[in-house]
Amino acid sequence: MAIAFVLNGERIEVADAAPSMTVLDFLHTRRRLTGTKEGCAEGDCGACTIAIGSQQGGAARWQVANSCILLLSQIDGSEVKTVEGLAGPSGLHPVQTVLAESDGTQCGFCTPGIVMSLYALAQERAGEAPVSDADIHEALAGNLCRCTGYRPIVDAARALCAAPPAAEPARVPPVAGTRIAAQGELHLVPQTLSELVALRSAYPDAVLIAGATDLGLIPAKKRQGFPLAISTRRVAELKRMGWEGDQLVLGAAVTYADGLETVEAAFPAFGALIRRIGSRQIRTMGTFGGNLGTASPVGDTLPVLLALDAEVELAGPAGVRRMKVAEFLTGYRQTALARDEVIAALRLPRLAEGEELFAWKLSRRFDQDISTLLGAFRVRVDGGRMAAFAAAFGGMAERAKRAPALEALLTGAPWRDIPPEGIEAAMAADFAPLSDHRASAAYRQAAAANLVRRLHLATTRPGVLLELEAL
Repeated sequence: MAIAFVLNGERIEVADAAPSMTVLDFLHTRRRLTGTKEGCAEGDCGACTIAIGSQQGGAARWQVANSCILLLSQIDGSEVKTVEGLAGPSGLHPVQTVLAESDGTQCGFCTPGIVMSLYALAQERAGEAPVSDADIHEALAGNLCRCTGYRPIVDAARALCAAPPAAEPARVPPVAGTRIAAQGELHLVPQTLSELVALRSAYPDAVLIAGATDLGLIPAKKRQGFPLAISTRRVAELKRMGWEGDQLVLGAAVTYADGLETVEAAFPAFGALIRRIGSRQIRTMGTFGGNLGTASPVGDTLPVLLALDAEVELAGPAGVRRMKVAEFLTGYRQTALARDEVIAALRLPRLAEGEELFAWKLSRRFDQDISTLLGAFRVRVDGGRMAAFAAAFGGMAERAKRAPALEALLTGAPWRDIPPEGIEAAMAADFAPLSDHRASAAYRQAAAANLVRRLHLATTRPGVLLELEAL
């Protein structure tokens, strides 16, 4: 079946391009749309930003994505808009006009991506109150401009969102089907969980594609495709989200962007952390299940899942089974997932009365960076003692792990006065981190211990300033 989508208002079908070709390569080589630029080819710089339209609840929704790591099969049944599709017969689009009038451009290489990010922001805010500077900064965090400062760009964003243009409809074509085959590749797109499990059982060696924020680097950087792949993006059961008893259930295909509001309401610290996972472009693509499935030792969500004692649902031919995330992660990028199983959902227990969740990420830059280390803590302080304590860290071992020696040291202990040497010794018993280009082992040990001290300040001295931004 051909891939069908709307590109800058024109419905097109593509039957002669590999499904794992990147959207950026398709735009450049097949459509000669070169306004969308290639900078990093790994989803960081935002020069390749495009807007993707969909229909949700009868209303149009426009989100940004990095076309350099987005696969062609992922836009089947969507509307795609590039910078060339904004201007009309009457002239430039308002976002282009306001950027030009605010002197928000320099060399212009990064400008098309900035234009598309501001376009999506304006569409999101059409008819609403003006956005805050924090909203603007978050929307632009995925677009790196090295020519100048961001002041004129932010000025343009303020002017645009103060009087945003009318919302534009998304003209979404019907999806092509469940099989996309071209150029020696076969991408299977099941619609139900039972179909997904059946395909996974039939093709256990197929690549599973969720958001492709990790896998997309292979065609983008190595120029290699995926001859056989199975996508999870249309399986409705994998997008369920909500409370089931005392557990918040997040389907494996729920994206960070779609799950943010729900997660933030239940666990504010987790929501704040999600806002630092990549950029908006990444968060509209990346999924909670995909982050767990990659089992990266620096996967941002994993320490939080461990600290919450979360469970994972695994679906296979024999049905659905559950296990603790701590048991699911077995080694460096290794899990307990069987060859004929898929991750169906995550189950996050509700915090008990008096419990709080804290999560802090340390990285070389605040936005869009991989964790040097990440600490997550679930605590309950009662009567000056640590009545309940769970701690998990990423970036400290071959996988994200709980810290049993630290937990044993602090659980039930007086919380007003902690011996520093006790923390250091417990951390040394729990972890033996490696040195790499992000940090030395000694730094990781010291910084992880300092996160425990930060936790002490946060829970014993309410209102104390812990962020440089707060100063």
